[in-house]
Amino acid sequence: MAKRLAIIGRPNVGKSTLFNRLAGRRLALVHDMPGVTRDRREAPGTLADLEFIVVDTAGIDDDGEKDSLTARMRGQTEVALQSADVILFLVDARAGMLAQDRDFAHFLHRVGKTVVLAANKAEKGGASAVSEFFALGFGAPVAISAEHGEGMGDLHEALAPYLSGDEEDRLSGQRGRGSKRSEARAAALAATEAAAEAGTPLDDDPDKPLSMAIIGRPNVGKSTLVNRLLGEERVLTGPEAGITRDSITVPWMWRDKPVRLVDTAGVRRRPRVSGALEHLSVSDTFSTIRFAEVCVLVVDATQLLEKQDLTIAREVAEEGRSLVIAVNKWDLITDKNAKLAELRDILEAQLPQLSGIEVVTLSAITGNGTEKLMPAVLKAMDVWNTRIPTPKLNRWLEEAQSRNPPPLVAGRRLRLRYMTQSNIRPPTFALFASKPGDLPDSYTRYLINMLRSTFDLPGTPIRVMLRKGKNPYDKK
Repeated sequence: MAKRLAIIGRPNVGKSTLFNRLAGRRLALVHDMPGVTRDRREAPGTLADLEFIVVDTAGIDDDGEKDSLTARMRGQTEVALQSADVILFLVDARAGMLAQDRDFAHFLHRVGKTVVLAANKAEKGGASAVSEFFALGFGAPVAISAEHGEGMGDLHEALAPYLSGDEEDRLSGQRGRGSKRSEARAAALAATEAAAEAGTPLDDDPDKPLSMAIIGRPNVGKSTLVNRLLGEERVLTGPEAGITRDSITVPWMWRDKPVRLVDTAGVRRRPRVSGALEHLSVSDTFSTIRFAEVCVLVVDATQLLEKQDLTIAREVAEEGRSLVIAVNKWDLITDKNAKLAELRDILEAQLPQLSGIEVVTLSAITGNGTEKLMPAVLKAMDVWNTRIPTPKLNRWLEEAQSRNPPPLVAGRRLRLRYMTQSNIRPPTFALFASKPGDLPDSYTRYLINMLRSTFDLPGTPIRVMLRKGKNPYDKK
């Protein structure tokens, strides 16, 4: 069972930078602005021969308000500490010891967990400035530079006694009730993170996790929906728009089906995106879309399918991902039939490339309707993975041409010679024609619509690639 290492410290000491280095890839957003990290994030980590689960946390900053965003961030950090085997307390050697560091130290002494002290930003001779941190009461600080990778050998030596070996966890009796569930999730994440990072499609192995991204505009209830699906307050929620800043991955089991669930930052209209940090958050969301298998677009039932919702949906279709629309806050709608009819009309008019898309109405707050989401997701995935036999495709192609023949070009009719499915996820077809460059887009759309209706492919992107040449399977 993998040990857990939680990195904590005041804001802007380099926790996320060290997290990325131990995880071996850039998973957490890094910015000079303090307090970028809000939710806790987990990933498989390595340090030489040590293998563990590394947990990034928000900096603890007490503003005195019980229900404030800062208080909720502190709660996330405390959950991470309770499930940790070792706490890596990070301080800033460049800034020196501050009052917040002392407050943190007093807090950690009360927690009663193993604590290793590391002084970050100690490059270029800064190691000589770490002696003042002895006063925190955690022994000699390890001088490191997370950004440049300096001092990792010393850090390995300090952590090895607590993270190496298979001996029984010495702190098991002090763990929180949710630790076993967190460890199971972390193990599932360790098995799938590499494939998702590479962007390679997952095979048909039923044990492979389904990569599922929750996307949408800010403040439509994405994080609330994630927590409702998980059955716990795993990610931060609240009335403030834009709480989630970077994509948070949580391994999850739904009826014995492993799922890699990703909560993402809200995406505003491009002119309204301001500041480098928000640009990073939006970029991170679109990166998540590219690596996902299915995206659940959460929309607000009281502000039905605004222009930005449609823009995000088109981005998903352009990337060839499977898409399901979750209409949240459905409990606030009085005339539900009229609203649903309005939604269908908008989808048919504005997203014809995703005709027949799965729509689920729900309330993330009350939980009503959320049980319909995963069946809709799996149905959309089945369509996304559809493969049509070549003989059946070419019989269909003949019928499609007889119903609506291709246009004439220079007095001669275009010939559509052969069709085969070249890929799935999404369904992709190669169409061999006499003059593919002269086939109008309107006829290609006709073929796509016929494919969708004939072979029951609702709501999925369909790609038809035009090719010039003879039937590649014709041996004459």
